[in-house]
Amino acid sequence: MQHRNLFVFDIETVPDTDAVPALTGFDAPDIQARRDELTRYHLEITDGRNDFHRQPFHRVVAISFLEAEIEHTGGGEVYHLKELRSGGEENFGEKKLLQGFFGYFERLKPRLVSFNGRGFDLPVLKYRAMAHGVAAPLLHNTDNKWENYTARYATDWHCDLMEALSDFGASARIKLNEVCSILGLPGKFGVDGSQVAPMFDQGRVGEIRDYCETDVLNTYLVYLRWQHHRGVLSTEALNKALADVISLIEAEGDTRPHLKRFVEAWGEASGNRFLMD
Repeated sequence: MQHRNLFVFDIETVPDTDAVPALTGFDAPDIQARRDELTRYHLEITDGRNDFHRQPFHRVVAISFLEAEIEHTGGGEVYHLKELRSGGEENFGEKKLLQGFFGYFERLKPRLVSFNGRGFDLPVLKYRAMAHGVAAPLLHNTDNKWENYTARYATDWHCDLMEALSDFGASARIKLNEVCSILGLPGKFGVDGSQVAPMFDQGRVGEIRDYCETDVLNTYLVYLRWQHHRGVLSTEALNKALADVISLIEAEGDTRPHLKRFVEAWGEASGNRFLMD
C-alpha cells in the first residue's frame, strides 16, 4: 500500500487521578495528593528506580498533528505540507479528542510519524480510547502480516523515529532534543513535558497545544532529514519541504506567535541556514 499522506503527531498528558482509588485504595479528593500517590505507586513497583507513570495512567489533554500529502515519484517521494493544528481540553474533553484523532486517522489511512510513538503516544491513546469506548479497527488490522501499523519494522506505516534512528535498539535510543541539537533544529525551548501538568492546572491549555505543535514540527524536520539520508527525498525535495514549513510559519505566525518563536529558534540553532546545500 502506498500511503498518500503523512501524519506526524504528538500528545501531551497529565496524570489520571481518577484511577487512583481503584488502583491503590487511596481516595483523598485532593488532586496533588492523588498525583503523589501515583508517583509513590510507580516507585514501589519499580523498587524506587522509576517514578514515571505507566501508559494507562496518562490523561490526554492535547493532540497536535502535521499533515502532508505524499507524492510518489520514480526517484522517491515529495511532500506537500497541508496543515499543522491541534485539539485540546480547552474546547474538547478527552473522549472527543480521542474520537477526533482516531476518526481522522481511520478516514485518512496515513503513514504515521512520531518520536517514541510506539512506546508512549500510541499506547496511551489506545488505553484511553478503550476507557472511553472509542474504536480504532484500522490501527489493529493485520491482514498483511509484515505491513501494518503494529509491525515494528514497517516504517512506511508507522515510523517511530526514536526506534528507527537507533536501528531498533542496536544503538542508544536518544531524545528528540538530542538529535535536534546536532541537526541545527530548535528542539525544546521555553517549555518541556515536566511543565505540562502545572500549566494544565493553571488553565493554560492553549500554551500546552502550542508546545505540542513545536514538538510536531521538530519531529517532522527530523523525519525529513532521515528520509533525505535514506535517499527517499532528494535534496531538491528536502528543500521544498523545508521551504513549505517556513511558508506556513510566515503565513500564520502573526496569529500563532509560537510559530514565529519556533523559526527564530531554528535560525539561532542553524546559523540562519534553513535549507541544505
